[in-house]
Amino acid sequence: MLFRFLIDGKEYTARMRQPKAAFLKAVANGTLNYSSAEHDSMDVTVQGDTATLIGKSRVHAAVFGGGWHTWRLEQDLTLIRKDDRWLITLSEASTY
Repeated sequence: MLFRFLIDGKEYTARMRQPKAAFLKAVANGTLNYSSAEHDSMDVTVQGDTATLIGKSRVHAAVFGGGWHTWRLEQDLTLIRKDDRWLITLSEASTY
């Protein structure tokens, strides 16, 4: 994931790869604290049993001990269809 955050008034960008369990733990313990999201767009492309979804949202969150901000986040997902269910195989987030 790509995060931009402020420390001492300076903006930083951090890219991190996080297993699902670590992400859920960070949400549960408040390291990643989300309160709302407004979705600007969602583009889906399906080719057989694979799909991509690119979503852009304005997410109100406090992350890594910082204050509350509204982040413009793009979420890029890759999915596969298995047993008539769509499963996410890759998720990447960045700002836009």
